[in-house]
Amino acid sequence: MKEKLSLAAARRVALAAQGFGKARPEGPVTYRHLKSVLKHTELFQIDSVSAVVRAHYMPAFSRIGAYPMAVLDEAASRSPRKLFEYWAHEASYLPVETWPLVQWRMANARDNRGIYGRLAEFGREKAGYIEEIFRRVESEGPIAASQIEGQKGGGGWWGWSDAKHAFEWLFWAGRITTASRRGFERLYDLPERVIPRDVFDLPTPDAPDAIRELLRISARALGVATAADLRDYFRLSPAEADERIADLVEAGELQPVRVEGWSQKAFLFHEARMPRRIEAQALLAPFDPLVWERGRTERLFGFRYRIEIYTPAHKRVHGYYVLPFLMNEALVARLDIKADRPAGILRVHSAFAEPHAPAHTAEVLAVELRRMAGWLGLSGIEIGQSGDLAPALAGAMDRG
Repeated sequence: MKEKLSLAAARRVALAAQGFGKARPEGPVTYRHLKSVLKHTELFQIDSVSAVVRAHYMPAFSRIGAYPMAVLDEAASRSPRKLFEYWAHEASYLPVETWPLVQWRMANARDNRGIYGRLAEFGREKAGYIEEIFRRVESEGPIAASQIEGQKGGGGWWGWSDAKHAFEWLFWAGRITTASRRGFERLYDLPERVIPRDVFDLPTPDAPDAIRELLRISARALGVATAADLRDYFRLSPAEADERIADLVEAGELQPVRVEGWSQKAFLFHEARMPRRIEAQALLAPFDPLVWERGRTERLFGFRYRIEIYTPAHKRVHGYYVLPFLMNEALVARLDIKADRPAGILRVHSAFAEPHAPAHTAEVLAVELRRMAGWLGLSGIEIGQSGDLAPALAGAMDRG
């Protein structure tokens, strides 16, 4: 084991931990391939923005290439259930084996702890109404919040109906879970009717043991990480996590290391792979675990990344929905992309190269854009004029 890591070595460790550098599968892709991705990412973050595709579909595409999205849908909605939905990094799909490890968080929510203040206030003030909604799920599930008569909200947190608040409180508390989705709307049911019985009946670990295991999962997924990185993967607080990190250090599962250029102490997972090189090419969703923690992305790759969805259009630097492009061991470009499904076109509104981008970046990127367009069922790709990489990318697309 090492006491110091060069920045280049740390990048390779992180990329290998996230499943990059492996050959993409040939032939039909099944849940077995999706499971191989989950062995590295441990979860798929869910987000409502669908400028290209819903965020939870992208990490598998980034690692194994084109695959039928129905494979993921079925894993999350059909028996025997392989994925369930809960709060992890944010709302996420998690392997069902993780179910026992989040019971402590659900128990806290039932006591109105560890949840949004507004939702906790609702839980205290409307306990009777919450029970009414629970009985509706119990008798009628799967059911959507919008199916409660007269309870359609106006959108956004402050526009939530009382029914939506009640469903969300029950979801946080683990008393209901997502059975499936209709479009992007959750259909809720009782966990015992969704989670496989052999998992549902497993003993519930106490909070310290569960948190220790979640941190072990985080360490495996990150390879090398600061304490803040380890906590962030499952949104753990210092009070919840720091003693458990110390436990893993004492057990030899985390080795304290210094990473070149990092001011914070880091920890190397004892089973982390340390390849001599990584060969990969991937467009990454903004919510891919490789880049979702912007400070870590900057420390690892020297890549300052900010999502600009909520930035007024005239103030955006790179665009509305920007995907970083990984080529081998570096983030070399970023593209603002939109899937124009009615027109059947993948529109690249802007393309920017990083200062260290190799001369052949556009050629490699063109290959990945064609792969993405094919995966999304789009017949054409249109390159806009914005960004210093746009002319070269348009030329590469023409030559292809």
